[in-house]
Amino acid sequence: MKTPIPIGALAWLLVLASPCLHAAKVTSDLLPPLKRQASVDTAERLAQRKAAEPLPADLVSPFSPKDFEKPDPSEVVKPVTVPRPGAPVAGGPAVPGAAAGAPVAPPPPGDRETLETLAAQITPSGMIQLRGTPRLIIGSKPFEVGTRFTATYNNQDYELELVAIDRTTFTLRYRGEEITRPIKPVR
Repeated sequence: MKTPIPIGALAWLLVLASPCLHAAKVTSDLLPPLKRQASVDTAERLAQRKAAEPLPADLVSPFSPKDFEKPDPSEVVKPVTVPRPGAPVAGGPAVPGAAAGAPVAPPPPGDRETLETLAAQITPSGMIQLRGTPRLIIGSKPFEVGTRFTATYNNQDYELELVAIDRTTFTLRYRGEEITRPIKPVR
């Protein structure tokens, strides 16, 4: 006598066997070696670099042009011509001891002279103490010690640093030179 297969076991057997019944044949997506060789040959040809043509000998480098070190014509200081000794100067007396027609360029100011000129232009209106920190009032704006700001003179910008503030004076620094000025200038 045959024992009947339970329905639950039969159902599990069908579930486990169903992927095998419906599986398709697996195919590779790689091309055969002869067809792949054409792609390999193209890739090798593209990977080879041609030697660069030599540059002309008279080619100017864009990173170092020929007259790069020369000053801009708008920045060149034109020499001042001093009239000969004894000759009257327009609007003034004769210049004693000057060489006849010799061009004289004004000497470039040093850091100290530059700082003195710039400091004379800065006129603070006062000083306040805010939370224990002194602040210098220039044009209704408070500046504290350590503030760096730009001052312009003769169309050139100079960076100054405010290094000290006292009740009646303030100190400015420019390139290692320092000058102390009164907060309220003497009139």
